[in-house]
Amino acid sequence: MKKVDILLYNAEILTMDLNFTHFMNGAIAVNGKVIEAVGEEKEILSRYDAVEKVDCKGKVLLPGFLNAHTHVPMTLLRGLADDLRLDVWLMGYMLPVEREFVSPDFVRLGTKLACAEMIRSGITSFADMYYFEEDVAKATAEIGMRALCAQTVLKFPSPDAQFFEESLEMARDFISRWKDHDLIVPSVAPHAPYTCTPEILRATAALAAEFDVPLHTHLAETAFEVESMRAENNMPVIPFVKKQNLFDAKVLAAHCVHVDDGEMHTLLHSGAGVAHNPSSNMKLSSGVAPIRRMLEIGLNVGIGTDGPASNNDLDMFEEMRLATFLQKGFSGDPTALPARTALLMATRLGAQAMHIGDLTGSLEAGKRADLILIDISPLHNSPRFHHDPNNIYAQIIYAAKANDVKDVMVNGKWLMRNQAIAGLDEEDLLVQSREYARKIDHFLINRESSVLSKLVAIGGTEEEESFEIQLKVRVSDRKLLIDKLKNSEIEIIRKRHYREYDLYFFFADLDQGILRYREDEFLDEMNQIEQVRSRLTLIGPSSEGKFEQEVLLSRSRYLAPATQSPRFYREYFKPQIVKEIIKDRIRYLVRYREMEFFINFDEIITPDIGQFVEIKSRTWSRQDAEIKSHLITELVEYLGADKDDMTSEDYIEMVR
Repeated sequence: MKKVDILLYNAEILTMDLNFTHFMNGAIAVNGKVIEAVGEEKEILSRYDAVEKVDCKGKVLLPGFLNAHTHVPMTLLRGLADDLRLDVWLMGYMLPVEREFVSPDFVRLGTKLACAEMIRSGITSFADMYYFEEDVAKATAEIGMRALCAQTVLKFPSPDAQFFEESLEMARDFISRWKDHDLIVPSVAPHAPYTCTPEILRATAALAAEFDVPLHTHLAETAFEVESMRAENNMPVIPFVKKQNLFDAKVLAAHCVHVDDGEMHTLLHSGAGVAHNPSSNMKLSSGVAPIRRMLEIGLNVGIGTDGPASNNDLDMFEEMRLATFLQKGFSGDPTALPARTALLMATRLGAQAMHIGDLTGSLEAGKRADLILIDISPLHNSPRFHHDPNNIYAQIIYAAKANDVKDVMVNGKWLMRNQAIAGLDEEDLLVQSREYARKIDHFLINRESSVLSKLVAIGGTEEEESFEIQLKVRVSDRKLLIDKLKNSEIEIIRKRHYREYDLYFFFADLDQGILRYREDEFLDEMNQIEQVRSRLTLIGPSSEGKFEQEVLLSRSRYLAPATQSPRFYREYFKPQIVKEIIKDRIRYLVRYREMEFFINFDEIITPDIGQFVEIKSRTWSRQDAEIKSHLITELVEYLGADKDDMTSEDYIEMVR
């Protein structure tokens, strides 16, 4: 008899191999980190003896689950921001908090918490994408789990790098040091097409191909992402990333919710794997991925939990169950994605999607001993029927729970026996996590109390102190005044024509100021759009000084680029009142009596409050303001506007 390290017997074994071999009374021989043999108990026990013999007492023995997409350190951000759209959740909350708190210590603690949770859910391998990924790898290897660890690369400053070149170099160093590790497959993760540039996509693909490691990314997660890609690049997401040579690498594509048949075939022919994330896709209202069709054409599709901040757990039983229910409910076909297929996605197909199918995912001789034991005798999983051989798969998918997992082995080593995890002080992890939660709470409470702080958090601002002398006059026909301006002795320096779309956000606390979202469409001589500019302006309380009918305005203003949609800013800033103003503006920069003035000929379209001429000029002193106030009055008279129709109100004051 051959001596091996461990014999597991008296088990119902689901191998999840190509033939779905099923042993009602089976045994497995484990030698070192590898499965030596799997088969009928009588045969295995007749051929092998072991130092450690484990009576499985009729439990179900199967491959450990593979979590095909997650962000494990985000256990420390679980429940931070919920019931939000993806862009608001990510840009408004996750990224600002991460920039403030994510560090190697944060990452190691979050990883340990996640590993404990995953082990209890029967997960033996996972595909991660985060910052300080080498620290994720170190913590994971120390615990003994298997992982594909991908260093994140973004076009934005991130917690571990100011510029994407630094992230790329970190990824290179990480991959080169960990390339041949027994448990960790190092990788690179261009976060998503909308958070990367084409240059980043090409560079990360080249890096992954150079070292022959996977590339982990998010693709086509939301309809908004796809629509934006079409608008900006005249093609959907998958063709766009293909154009950037992304599929030169072994891609693991998370989500792929909004892809058509052609795009699915592109993924198939490129050898990409897909990670389906049913819980987070539903929670963030991203949609239902066409998983049934992906499987029909032969794509390797695994199941992921996504990060604990968007799910909000790492429970593979919940994900498998939801994956099959979604396809049934969405298609109207109760036979869609049967239980056996869902379990296959969490095991062998998941391993193939992660590009580690040669190592794990099924119980076969020569593969790593990554396995779990599930007790299906509890009340919630009883009774048991045997007339249908697929019944066991249905029991696991539709009735079993995470707490039915009793034992977990990875690489031939026990990580959990009788639900006791080796080498982790779970109570201490909880204490440390509560301290992080306290600090993050304090940060967010302070931030949420200030519009300016929230503005800074999503992209930075530039402070500007604005001093203006200005006057408006209501007119019946602005064209008449424009003609008079053209035929005058006033020197015209520059003319611009544009349409302005303004949203004004008002807050309950008036001291917060007014936030304006402005989108400018610059029009050419044919009134066609030639350029678009968007920006945010936080306008502080004004200080006013009167000069006859005119007003000197002194305002603190904070300017920031507007990189998101107006809907995003509504949901992020949560204003009490929103007012909209749309105007057509013909602007002249003129010189009059050696001084420069802006003359705006405005038609207010929304709301329809008429036409105006607005004359303004920057100023820096009371004396200058007094001089300019007189000159503005002269300009009004020169253009033939009625002084009785003068007003010092801003348009937003008229609208309010």
